[in-house]
Amino acid sequence: MARAPRLTESASAVFAVLAEAGSATRPQLASLAGLSKPTVSSAVAELESVRLAAHSGTSSSGTGRSAAVYRLGPAAGAVLAVDLGPALTRVRGCALDGTLLAEATGSREDAADVVREALDRLPAGAPLRAIVVAVGDVTARGEEGTGTRPATAKAGPVFDAVAVALPPGVPVHVENNVNCAALAELHEGAARGRYTFGYLRIGVGIGLGIVVGGRVLRGANGAAGELARLPYPWAVGHEPRLEALEEYIGARSLLRRAAEAWQDGDGPRPRTTERLFALAGEGRAAARTVVDRHAVDVGRLAAAVTAVLDPGLIVLGGSTGAYPQLLPGVRAELARLSWPTEVVSSTVGDLGTVVGAARLAVARGVQTVTEAAGTKD
Repeated sequence: MARAPRLTESASAVFAVLAEAGSATRPQLASLAGLSKPTVSSAVAELESVRLAAHSGTSSSGTGRSAAVYRLGPAAGAVLAVDLGPALTRVRGCALDGTLLAEATGSREDAADVVREALDRLPAGAPLRAIVVAVGDVTARGEEGTGTRPATAKAGPVFDAVAVALPPGVPVHVENNVNCAALAELHEGAARGRYTFGYLRIGVGIGLGIVVGGRVLRGANGAAGELARLPYPWAVGHEPRLEALEEYIGARSLLRRAAEAWQDGDGPRPRTTERLFALAGEGRAAARTVVDRHAVDVGRLAAAVTAVLDPGLIVLGGSTGAYPQLLPGVRAELARLSWPTEVVSSTVGDLGTVVGAARLAVARGVQTVTEAAGTKD
């Protein structure tokens, strides 16, 4: 990784603002950074000298005056976001202003090749500033600069294979996939403008992304929102088992309950959740019964989340949770058990994790460039 040049504090501040804005004139940069125009002019000149900023045209005002417009320069570099999903690996490469530069998708088993494909598509010579890898379970911290390592076997071997494909010397940060999806909902999805909410993912597994005041709550062990660890069941004569709640609500159990409820006269048994929900949408009684019961179960889980967090808004996502057919049942059960809470379906869909991971990677990349600020002042 090419080291970022050392910057003055003012140049660092202007770089961060320019990355956020995408492009801006010097007066705009002065306003956004809270700096004087002479200070901004000096900072822009410094950034241009090390190719972290570049002139990209002019902007005309109503008075006929024109102002130079600046954007990030070629030395600003790029970042990489990797979503190690249960079935697919999605990778995005972005500039530090969030512009999409490269993407690739493939099977989980081919994760390392998917990463290499995305890396090959990045602009030649662009220094890689940060990498974020989204995994299913994050509970242990690594050394500074290496990020977080998954503590369970859910992502271990695949993560290790991907790690070999990553360029050496680039900071790698590992984040919970549900937290990444929650960030995507906050900035680009169903929770825009809502800075406190819960993102409830229901799919093969279950999880909760907790956003408070516009920031993801990670917890002391990086495991906040690991709903699979809730004790279940609570009933006389039953001993709670590890991750039993996830086993009950997850997609595999949903399909198993559908198979048990299916009768000979109901037609071919659905073998995927997509088919189950499609049959329910067609009005098939057996499918509707199973889906309606699933909505009640998700509603009860949402009520538990609401009792602890009082988030005001719950966004339902995941391979089964995002189906709008669940909304009426979830809302009704939540209303029965708890206080008024808005429930909506995800709008970012399957891309939520990699979109959120890319946002986090951009923030980390900008930090990498600006963290040496003040060494020249």
